Amino acid sequence: MLNAKQQEYVDHAKKMFGKTTLSVAELKKANSKFGCKYAPQWLIKNKDYKVGKSLFKLPVEGDVVKNETPNKEAEKILTPVETKKEAAYIVSSLTGNIVPKKDPIFVSFGNYPDIKSIVKSNRFYPVFITGLSGNGKTMGVTQACAEAKRELIRVNITIETDEDDLLGGYRLKDGQTVWQNGPVIEAMERGAILLLDEVDLASNKIMCLQPILEGSGVFVKKINKFVKPAQGFNVIATANTKGQGSDDGKFIGTNVLNEAFLERFPVTFEQKYPSVAIEKKILNNTLKASGKSDVKFVDKLTTWADVIRKTYFEGGVDEIISTRRLVHITQAYAIFDNKMKAVQMCTNRFDDDTKNSFVELYTKVDSGASVEDIIEDQRKADVEAQKENDKDSESDDEEVI
Repeated sequence: MLNAKQQEYVDHAKKMFGKTTLSVAELKKANSKFGCKYAPQWLIKNKDYKVGKSLFKLPVEGDVVKNETPNKEAEKILTPVETKKEAAYIVSSLTGNIVPKKDPIFVSFGNYPDIKSIVKSNRFYPVFITGLSGNGKTMGVTQACAEAKRELIRVNITIETDEDDLLGGYRLKDGQTVWQNGPVIEAMERGAILLLDEVDLASNKIMCLQPILEGSGVFVKKINKFVKPAQGFNVIATANTKGQGSDDGKFIGTNVLNEAFLERFPVTFEQKYPSVAIEKKILNNTLKASGKSDVKFVDKLTTWADVIRKTYFEGGVDEIISTRRLVHITQAYAIFDNKMKAVQMCTNRFDDDTKNSFVELYTKVDSGASVEDIIEDQRKADVEAQKENDKDSESDDEEVI
């Protein structure tokens, strides 16, 4: 049976954290009230209290307590009531430092200053960031948290993501059923930034986040507990669309999100690709991190990508070279020390026609052609192609007549 001091510690720890399963760090924090900077040895050295790695369950009514002294009084019951079968709480794996590290490649651009201001404000102000793939949406949020030294919990959303994935559920741990908090509850209790990545891939099951997006907390019905967000908690969502689906089929799998869900995000940032000057800095940083430097190659890559993007937005091509793709090319160049090989390897993901046209375009850029010359050549080629198509159509009409 617990002595008076042990019982006082247990009561204090439960009141302090509102749960019965604590990490070693939390046990230490609770023990500081009693003038000790270490976790209580009578608890952490008793294997009956251990429920996971660095996780211990506080003794509660109905638990069997094993005394560490080798005598026949080793096992005693605190009270004669039936042992409770409620699941214990578990802090999942988020017991260490989850503040992102600064990336030496990152360069601030676009909406980053505004995102950083929101992250640093420590206020609850949900943000929706939309933009084409590979333009730095996720990295911007990650680096804002790194700069502000804020904890970040990232959740990659899919069509299968449901309440159990987000809020938590019962899990089997060391032969017993325990409750494991999901990433949303972890972020709320820690006052961390919750990043919902690729949120437009979600189904209507994500509607369980409605009350959370209002900042008022959530009632977790499975454990009969109301969770309030700690100071600093915020939600940031990224998506390739604005939650209205993808009509052109570029982002297969994206869904139309509930209007009430989208309405709970006060602001939406439209993320564009960085300017040529910014992309040059990013690529030069990438090469520098690999111990290389090639300013001319970086200039040609950014010119090449700029031409393709202008053609893409004018409807001339169906694919685009993202900033992420340019980083992949510079990394491949750093490994293989061959520019054309790097370009070819990193454009192999496209269909043959697109890949060949992209590689051919790069050879023109590499030979010194300007953006204007390449675009003009492309325009002339499109005009000639259209004339040929018109001739073919006329011939087909004559054959029909």
